[in-house]
Amino acid sequence: MSATPLPPTATLRTIGRRRFVFPSLLRNPLALFGLLWIGLLVVLSILAPVLPLQDPLQQNLTQTLQLPSAEHILGTDTLGRDVFSRIIWGTQPALLGAALAVVTALILGATLGVIAGYVGGWFNAAASRFADLIFSLPAMVVLLALAAVFGPSTAISMISFGVLLSASYLRLAQASTIAVRRELYVDAAKVMGFSTPRIIGSHIVRNVAGPVIVQISLTFGVALMIQASLGFLGLGPPPPTPDWGGMIAEASNAIFLQPWLMVPTGVVLSLTILSANLIGDAIRDGSAMKRPPSVLRRDRKKTGTLQPLQMSSPESLLEVSDLTVTFPSPDGDSHVVRNASFSVDRGEIVALVGESGSGKTMTALSIMGLLPFPGTVTSGQIRFAEVGDLVQASEAQMATLRGSQIGLISQEPMVALDPCYTVAAQLLPTLRRHRGLDRGAARAAARQLLGEVGLRNVDDVLASYPHQLSGGMAQRVAIAMALAGNPKLLIADEPTTALDVTVQAGILDLLRELQATHDMSIIIVTHDLGVVADVASRAVVMEHGQIVETATVSELFAAPEHEYTRSLIAATPSLVESEANHG
Repeated sequence: MSATPLPPTATLRTIGRRRFVFPSLLRNPLALFGLLWIGLLVVLSILAPVLPLQDPLQQNLTQTLQLPSAEHILGTDTLGRDVFSRIIWGTQPALLGAALAVVTALILGATLGVIAGYVGGWFNAAASRFADLIFSLPAMVVLLALAAVFGPSTAISMISFGVLLSASYLRLAQASTIAVRRELYVDAAKVMGFSTPRIIGSHIVRNVAGPVIVQISLTFGVALMIQASLGFLGLGPPPPTPDWGGMIAEASNAIFLQPWLMVPTGVVLSLTILSANLIGDAIRDGSAMKRPPSVLRRDRKKTGTLQPLQMSSPESLLEVSDLTVTFPSPDGDSHVVRNASFSVDRGEIVALVGESGSGKTMTALSIMGLLPFPGTVTSGQIRFAEVGDLVQASEAQMATLRGSQIGLISQEPMVALDPCYTVAAQLLPTLRRHRGLDRGAARAAARQLLGEVGLRNVDDVLASYPHQLSGGMAQRVAIAMALAGNPKLLIADEPTTALDVTVQAGILDLLRELQATHDMSIIIVTHDLGVVADVASRAVVMEHGQIVETATVSELFAAPEHEYTRSLIAATPSLVESEANHG
């Protein structure tokens, strides 16, 4: 058995490096322009008190409405004040006001959206109704009403506008979180025993951040425009304070006397809004949120305990009794698993086999407590070792079992591994959590574990992102992560489906070796009877959510009792040919 070789070390490490924000911006000419423009405005606004600028409030009625000159590089306004100086002094309140609106919307909307999308249920529905309510409010009318009550105040206006903007952040974060929540690497994090806050912070937020950043760039420009509109209507800072909106209003009043006066402030405002949008687009397109943060903090959340139950046999590790899994729907409850009963002995490999939709995956997910919403176990028991009935376990109690007692190998390793993190960033925290290791010991254990699953150049693998690995390599990494907690039971959900034939054989050989080495039990969920014949000692055949036959593998192929089992065997050409050749 051999692993697929990695590319040369230098090439792999060069490809694997991810840096944050600036390289992707610097490679995009338009985004670079936007970055430089906003950076220039920020610097000028900060240095305005020390720059050799003319007094923005000084009037000179003998020099009104002048065109650009050496003395006034952008001309003068209707009171003879220097336009360039007034633009620079008005930059800081403009940028800070827009930022205040964006921060308010981000804190209120994105936070609520992520939590609602992840938690689901009534809280998610209530958050959606809150967003609907905010969307129904006419923003400009609300801001004008508040200005009438509290008077012209940029801070109050921008905070209020931020609350109104929060609905769009809420909806975006909510939809993105719901999509990410269903990914296999989130289930994998649950299997590792990570707490809900840590999963949200490590996996959900990192993947939701991209679209939220783009939304920030768009709403920053909108906030600038709204702030300028309020100033245009006389609801900004009181005169003679420099204000972009007020300057545009003044220019509009004098447009027939001096059209040029509209150009400087209008161009500055337009370029600032455009620059924010260009930066947001570049961050989105450049995947600038790929840098893996430190995720090595220990989760110390306390969990409960389960009441032990007597197993029917001392050899049994897992006993599933009369399990029924139900998904409610408007047309009535759908029972995807019905009265399923089977057991797994210690050190045994059992195959759950059946066509797609037979209920085998839902049965396996029930054992892990990872049924997709709104599926629930409506009856039956899942007794595990001396632990107790897993059906009655809380989420906190299941978190103590996932990874350390029960491991999971997902069907598609490229989806089960988080694309935002290197292998090291995903494997090391698991080892530290379940084995109580420090960073150095965890890295040494990770290298040993990757070598144990047949990977070469383990240091390069640790530094790689999932997209840099072949399918076979990614599957071996997923197996290593499942073994990090030394589980007693390993659930492998279609572990060879997405792999070519040669790699499939290597993965199956590896599973057999690991089962013997670690003396653990394995449940293989598969539709391939060839896999069953290769690795399993006993098979549980499922059809339409029911178990139709349970037998040892030799008995199953020699004398299948159920018609469905016989049809599965007949539909597997390799098995038919093998029996014919044997006969």
